[in-house]
Amino acid sequence: MSQTILHGYWRSSAAYRVRIALNVKGIAYEQVAHDLRAGEQRDPAYLAIAPHGLVPALEHDGAVLIESPAILEWIEAKWPEPPLLPASPADAATVRAIAALIGCDIHPLNNLRVLTRLRSQFDADNAQVKAWIAHWIGEGFGALEALIARVGGRYAFGDTPTFADCYLVPQVYNAERYNVDLAAFPRTLAAAEAARALPAFAAAHPDLQPDFQ
Repeated sequence: MSQTILHGYWRSSAAYRVRIALNVKGIAYEQVAHDLRAGEQRDPAYLAIAPHGLVPALEHDGAVLIESPAILEWIEAKWPEPPLLPASPADAATVRAIAALIGCDIHPLNNLRVLTRLRSQFDADNAQVKAWIAHWIGEGFGALEALIARVGGRYAFGDTPTFADCYLVPQVYNAERYNVDLAAFPRTLAAAEAARALPAFAAAHPDLQPDFQ
């Protein structure tokens, strides 16, 4: 019997994306938590699985996968129904672009190790760190708002959930966690609200994970 193990952390945006995708596909999985605040991602036993020392990592039938974009693409290829990418190559590229805007342009600038570096090397205080977070979320969400206004329907792209929503919902969670004002992005927020009302998305929420603190 196949076993799927997701290595993650309850508050990790990247692990949140993967939980959503697995839930959408109806795939049962075991979670192994690595507390990023405690540095557990740098434990040698975990580095043997994920040499970059980040979450998530996914184990399935001997395969060991890292980096959420690659993991999501693998999930889509292995379990194509229900699809999280449109059939049209152009539409699929647009969905991937929305995902990349979040995963490459917003999230990396605001993840834990960057914020820790701002505090430790540049003596940034909490107000400065929050301003940094709000700036980059605002920059990215401005572009998202324009894209979703162009291609969105009920969700970030059209009227069925896609990779775009797998990325959007965790990013909105992060923005709300840091009290970022999102009033200027109504289409983006509406798409996120529609997606996170779905059972597969709701079950992936950080507060519902076994390692929630």
